[in-house]
Amino acid sequence: MTATGNRLARAAAAALLGATLQAGAAQAQTPFDVFNLFGGKNAAPAAPQPANIGAQTPTAPPGGTAAPPWSGEDGASGHPLMTAAAIREAAANFDACVASMWPDAQRRHISRDSFERYTAGLSPDLRLMDLMDSQPEFTKAIWEYLDILVNDNRMARGREILAQYKPQFDAVERAYGVDRYIVASIWGIESNYSTQMGDRYVVNSTATLACVGRRQAYFKDEFLTALEILHRGDLRPEQLRGSWAGAFGPTQFMPTAFKRFAVDADGDGRRDVVDNPYDLIASTANNLKKDGWQSGATWGYEVVMPKGFNYMMADRKQMLTLAQWDEMGVKRPNGQPFPRSAEKAYLLAPAGAEGPGFLMLTNFRVIMKYNPAEAYALAIGHFADRLRGGAPFVQPWPRHERVLSRTERLELQQLLAQRGYYRGTPDGQFGSMTREALRNYQASIGAPADGFATGEMLERLRGR
Repeated sequence: MTATGNRLARAAAAALLGATLQAGAAQAQTPFDVFNLFGGKNAAPAAPQPANIGAQTPTAPPGGTAAPPWSGEDGASGHPLMTAAAIREAAANFDACVASMWPDAQRRHISRDSFERYTAGLSPDLRLMDLMDSQPEFTKAIWEYLDILVNDNRMARGREILAQYKPQFDAVERAYGVDRYIVASIWGIESNYSTQMGDRYVVNSTATLACVGRRQAYFKDEFLTALEILHRGDLRPEQLRGSWAGAFGPTQFMPTAFKRFAVDADGDGRRDVVDNPYDLIASTANNLKKDGWQSGATWGYEVVMPKGFNYMMADRKQMLTLAQWDEMGVKRPNGQPFPRSAEKAYLLAPAGAEGPGFLMLTNFRVIMKYNPAEAYALAIGHFADRLRGGAPFVQPWPRHERVLSRTERLELQQLLAQRGYYRGTPDGQFGSMTREALRNYQASIGAPADGFATGEMLERLRGR
């Protein structure tokens, strides 16, 4: 799986986070839908099911559940393939679309028997169109997100998992050089240790997305790869259940990610990342290793910024050595020195000048390849440290601040544009261009240029 594909994967369930956290872009993966943490259900409000072709719910494999109906509305993206008319037309052609992929399946050495068996009874799950184009109005603050994911119950279960599968973690850590606590953290945050893996049939979901909507080329590859997995016998149909975008298993592999990273750790001839803990742990570690994990290194450090610090330095492009950050007065809150002063890091201030800061190392970027949202990667790193016996973050979060709604973020972009700071198209999302524009505005009024959007800053822009 490519880095882009892996990202798209982890956006669905960890469509978890994305722009809603002011932290990263959306992709497509996690049944424990992180996007849901930031705006309720990651979908448009349901409407009565229209009596049109393609509005039916999918046939699920044993143990699966039927999905709610499609809203019948145009998608929020405005893409021509996401209009209600285009969706209905594509749904009416669904059977022909699936059948047309047989030559591609044959080129992948999938037998005709397997193709017919695993595509029989599929029907378009048009609810996915709502999920693909949803734009949550309200989001959660990063500290609320961390409260949800890094909690006592999850940590207790994580320690049980580490003890229960100690021989497997020992072997995998020796073989791949990847920190066991990071692997256990991903397992815990992606699926709450196999209790929230999603319930949609991956073959049906990817077939729908391959034939309907605006990401057909991408999902065609995922669909055909899912058929490869079944034909090879690594997994059974009932095991291929997951998020709306097709991510499955305790650590949420997209089919193409499975194809690239899954390993048969116990030598039984199957790469079972759903029900075989050894294969699951090894495959997740292999994913991180191939993405560049540095053995023996950590992901980053909590730091305190000195008074009057220039928050324009809090930027992914500002890669300095830990020694250089130390010279600028950026210190660890416990007063300890940085162990490897020559390592390079960038400064992240996810809650602005009033919250904790973090120096992010290479392994943090590797975690972001698993899911390219800084809030997600911070949760993984912090949860791993807590499982290891580490303490909570030292500095408090600005819990008195509220996160802006999408409507307010849109207004903020429009006001920044009116003042010449924002040159993009206002969309209510909060990416790097918006943060940079806000920081420049903050600097112009003598405020800490931290790019943190607050209700107070919106009022300043309104001129009140």
